Amino acid sequence: MFDWIATITFDQIALSLVTVALLRDGMVLALPDRIAGPGGWLIDTGEE
Repeated sequence: MFDWIATITFDQIALSLVTVALLRDGMVLALPDRIAGPGGWLIDTGEE
């Protein structure tokens, strides 16, 4: 049933983490502060 999980490699996991980090940084840069910034509802970066 879970045989597919054995096919996941460390490289795939590492690439996924890097991709998520890059997407988050891109969203913080591109979206307005009320959405992704200090006090944002999607990504709260904390106080400046």
